[in-house]
Amino acid sequence: MQISNKGIAFIEAHEGFVARAYLDPAGVLTIGTGFTNRSDVFREYWIRKHGRPLKSGDVITREENRRILTAALANEYEPPVKAGMPLDAQQHEFDAAVSATFNLGARFMRWKAATLWKAGKRRAAAEHWESNYCRAGGRVLPGLVRRRKEEAHLFRTGVYPVSAEGSPHSASDHKPARPDPIVEEAQDALKRLGFDPGDIDGWMGKRTKQAVAAYQQRHPHLENDGILGPATLAQLRRDVLAAKDALAKGGGVTCLLSLGTLFSGFPWWAWVAAGVAVLAVLYFAWKYRDILARRINTQTGREVA
Repeated sequence: MQISNKGIAFIEAHEGFVARAYLDPAGVLTIGTGFTNRSDVFREYWIRKHGRPLKSGDVITREENRRILTAALANEYEPPVKAGMPLDAQQHEFDAAVSATFNLGARFMRWKAATLWKAGKRRAAAEHWESNYCRAGGRVLPGLVRRRKEEAHLFRTGVYPVSAEGSPHSASDHKPARPDPIVEEAQDALKRLGFDPGDIDGWMGKRTKQAVAAYQQRHPHLENDGILGPATLAQLRRDVLAAKDALAKGGGVTCLLSLGTLFSGFPWWAWVAAGVAVLAVLYFAWKYRDILARRINTQTGREVA
């Protein structure tokens, strides 16, 4: 059994295509259809062509992206599914599992949803599948929640949903009949980060486009086109995660810094506390270096061409 054309389209719809390397919400360098240095097939191809692993600023064409995707599916993501699936597996079940493996790694086939599937407990597998495996960087991400639900729905029903997760969202003059959840998520993130998209209504209108473009201007690695694509959406999610981390950890770091100052003339353990605080600040600065760069760009007025 091989993944079907519909299965490939399902993966591409969720992953999208980004020609220039970008950081995903968990801070992993990504390019094309969700390729990272963690993929053996992709990494070997990239080293063979460039003499090194993927790095920031690298670009990929759609033609080589499709060649890598075909090879990666056949040699890296389909085999663990074949090894762990039941003998009576159906094509749509296989496609759903390959999508999850592509996104989560071969380890997915050792997790509960896959073991329930192999045991023939398909309903229980789908129920567990759609409500788990939605975290990145320790946080639940709306995009992963949608993907797990659509994979589980495909697994259970054989209906291939039309997902717009990885599709570019351009401005429209007409309000959609139903709010677009991806645009709603982006609007909420933009508002949290100080870029006013107007009402959070799921409509990629003129005002939201302007907010997206203003946000992109503060990120030189993003294309400044006002289009909500996979790279921009990933950076928005990463910024929001950073803001939440700052709220959660900022108080603790401040407390440690205060202790270090208060006891600067006291025993060695006070200096240890101060050292831990400094290390925490440095780690936070390194982890979210791209977001700090955006804030510096905002303060200095630097914008992408």
